[in-house]
Amino acid sequence: MHNSKGQVSENMLPEASSAENSVSLPRRKFLATAATTAAAGTAVAGFPYIASAQTPIRLRFQSTWPNTFIYHEVAEDWTRKVEEMTGGRLQIQMMSAGMVVPGLQVLDATMDGVLDGAHGIPGFWFGKNTAFGLYGAGPDFGMNSMQLLGWVEYGGGKELYREVQEAARVNVQSFLLGPVPPEPLGWFNREINQVSDLEGLRFRTAGLAVDMFNQLGMSTVQMAPADIVPALDRGVLDAAEFASATDDRVMGFPDVARYYYQRSYHMMNNPCEIMINRRRYDSLPDDIKVILNHAAHAASADMHWKNMHRMSQDYIEMQEEGVEMRRTPPAVLEAQLRAWDAVIEKHSAENEVFARVIESQKAWARRVVYWHNEVTPDQELAYNHYFG
Repeated sequence: MHNSKGQVSENMLPEASSAENSVSLPRRKFLATAATTAAAGTAVAGFPYIASAQTPIRLRFQSTWPNTFIYHEVAEDWTRKVEEMTGGRLQIQMMSAGMVVPGLQVLDATMDGVLDGAHGIPGFWFGKNTAFGLYGAGPDFGMNSMQLLGWVEYGGGKELYREVQEAARVNVQSFLLGPVPPEPLGWFNREINQVSDLEGLRFRTAGLAVDMFNQLGMSTVQMAPADIVPALDRGVLDAAEFASATDDRVMGFPDVARYYYQRSYHMMNNPCEIMINRRRYDSLPDDIKVILNHAAHAASADMHWKNMHRMSQDYIEMQEEGVEMRRTPPAVLEAQLRAWDAVIEKHSAENEVFARVIESQKAWARRVVYWHNEVTPDQELAYNHYFG
């Protein structure tokens, strides 16, 4: 047996007979001590956190999403990975939007210590600094979501993100994760065949994309997710975009709109963000800080796979249920790129860190997207060969 320090105590050993007192007792004490110490060492080697019996660190997070959304689900996936990787030493409760504060107030609540952390997307903080919008909206210069996260990790994007935060006086520890497929152009009740069909439409969008759609002559409206479908149903909105086939279906868009237009340059990439209160993060053990980063990388891969599985299912099922899927006309896509040129020029002139993020993204995309296009054969050609 062991005392509180994990050592063998003499008064815990069996009594020796009087005949053994002079020689056998010291020898038996030595053997008992050696055996117990060896067993304890084996236990510690196999289960390092059981021996320490530490009280788990418990943190309270909130996401910006309702609990029915796939993005809240993947936020919970990250918390499970953290708990598994830390052997239960760190346990994070991920609450859904509104349980403590409204969804779009989680960043301020995290900085103020009302929450220990949160899950959202960088574009939500566009109002604090326009450069946040480039981590999820913007032309992206041909990058897909994995290439954008590659820029974050290896092209200087992570360091620039910290500069954007400093410029906006946002003091949290952030991890960008989760490649998200390109968002559809949106839901419409009339066909879109040319750019002029967009002019004057009351259209819900968010973040930096507001400026781009305004350039196309649309009358943009920003509103909370829960209000979008009712506004479409009442005719307050003519059209709207939100997220993906999975979340759009959950929200009820198929019940209020006829056409679902795919392909758009308004949000080609929209990575998620884990943010942690700075003091809370600094107080964590160094090995747990490393685990938080590795868990974000693992969650990114898992989210990528889960998205392709779930979103493809929901897309096809909506088609089978009568939603008319359309591809955005090339003329509209080209007009979007020209509109982005004007938006980039305006904000780069007004915001120095915005301009530096743009130049960094362009340098990465010029090399990486070029290489990707050079080496990747036409996927649609192969698909049509087998299934077309």
